[in-house]
Amino acid sequence: MEYKTEELSPVKKKVVITTEAQEVDAAIMGAVALYKTSVQIDGFRKGKVPATVIERRFHDKIYEEARQDLVNVHINEIMQALDVSPVSGVNFDGPDALERGKTYTYSIEFEVLPAFDLPPYEGMEETQDKVVVKDEEVDEVIERIRRDYAKLVPIDGLGPAVDGQIASLDFAAYENGQALDNIKAENFDLALGEKQALDDFENLVKTIPYGQEGEGEIRFPDDFIASDLAGKTVTMKVKVHAIKERRFPELDADLAKKLGMETMEELRRKIVDSYVKSRTELNKSSTQKKLLDSLLKLTEFPLPESMVEVQVSTLLAARKSRLERMGKSLQSLGKNMDELRQEVLPRAREIARYQVLMLSIAKKEGLEVSEQEINSHIYQASLQNGDDFTDLKRQYEQSGMIFALRDRLLADKAMELVYAKARITEIEHPETKSEDEQVTAEDGSAA
Repeated sequence: MEYKTEELSPVKKKVVITTEAQEVDAAIMGAVALYKTSVQIDGFRKGKVPATVIERRFHDKIYEEARQDLVNVHINEIMQALDVSPVSGVNFDGPDALERGKTYTYSIEFEVLPAFDLPPYEGMEETQDKVVVKDEEVDEVIERIRRDYAKLVPIDGLGPAVDGQIASLDFAAYENGQALDNIKAENFDLALGEKQALDDFENLVKTIPYGQEGEGEIRFPDDFIASDLAGKTVTMKVKVHAIKERRFPELDADLAKKLGMETMEELRRKIVDSYVKSRTELNKSSTQKKLLDSLLKLTEFPLPESMVEVQVSTLLAARKSRLERMGKSLQSLGKNMDELRQEVLPRAREIARYQVLMLSIAKKEGLEVSEQEINSHIYQASLQNGDDFTDLKRQYEQSGMIFALRDRLLADKAMELVYAKARITEIEHPETKSEDEQVTAEDGSAA
C-alpha cells in the first residue's frame, strides 16, 4: 500500500491510497476463508466447500467485506503513520468493488485538530460556590413526597371541582357535529390548577357539577404539537363522574419506611445528601466553565467545520425535544431550517472551540478514551432509548457519530484534568448568607 497526503486546509487532509494487486487478492482470499468456515452448502460438508464455489456463490458480499476490511486497515495504518486522529467521519471516494489481479486506488478526506500553542492551563486560580442546603428546600421535597403518597378521596357535595381537586371524567371532541376519534377518553383523572390541560378545557370542567354533563368551545393554540389540531376550535363534551381531593399522609416513621428509611430524620439526611451531591457537581461545572472561558480568551485557532456541524445538529435536536415536551414543534417558531441553523451557529462554534482546546490538551497529556468507555456510553444510551446495543453501535460507526462521541468523552477528561490542576477557593454565595451577614458585608462595618 502506498499513499500520498495533501493538505486541503490547516484542519483538513486528503490522502490518496494505491493498493497493489497482490494485497487486493490477499484481502479477497481472506474473506473467502472466513466464509468457508461458516457457510453450509448442500452437497458439501461444512468447512470443506471449495474456495472457488464459495467465491462464486457469495461473490458480492465477499468482495464488499474484503473492500471494507482493506480500507479500514489502511485508514488505521495511515492515522498512526501521520500521528493524527480524525475529528469527524472519514469521507471515502473510490470504486465500489475490488477486482482480482488489479490495483485498487481510492482517496479519503478528514479533518484534524489545528496546530496552535496551548495557553498555560496548570495552576489556574478560580472561585467556586460553597454548597448550602436550606431547611425549607428539604421541606418542599418532603411535601412533594407526601403528595405522591396521598390518597384520592371523594369530596362531600356536588362541586363543581376547583383548583387543587381532581375531576374524574369522560370527554370527547366534536367538529361540525362529527366526533374526533383522537380526542376522547373515559375515566380520566384531571388535576385542576396544575396546567395538565388547556385553560379553556379546565375552565369548562370547573363549571360541571358531579354526575352531570356539559359542553363548550375549546380552541387549540396555533403552535399546538398536533399540527392537524393547531388553531382549530372544537366542541368538547364532558361528563364528571367524581370529584376527589388528596389526603396527605402524616409526617411520621410510616412515611419514612415507605421510602426505605426508619425515621423522618434519616429521610431528611438523604434529601440533604442528594442536594449536596447534585449541587457540588453543578458548582463544579460552573467553575470549569469559568476556567474554560479564561483559557479560550488566551488563544485563537481555526475550527474544523465538521465539528461545528455536529454541534449544530445536536443543538437543533435539543431544541426540538424541548419544544415537543411543551406540546410544540420546530415549525411553530415560524422559521425555516436555514434560519434556525443561523440562530444556533454561534453557540455551535463556541462548543467546537471548547472541544478543540480540550482535545489538544488531552493529546499533550496523553489522555485516551478506551473502547470499553465508548461501548459503555453507547450501552447506556441503548438502555435509555430501548435500542439494541449492537444495532446502535453500528449506527454510530456508519454515521461517523463514533468520532464525535470519542471526542466528547476525551474533552471531558481533559476538562477534569484542568480542574484538578487548578487552585480552587470555595466562597459563600451572597444568596446563602443570613440577612444580618449581608447587611454587615454591604455597609463595610466588618472586614
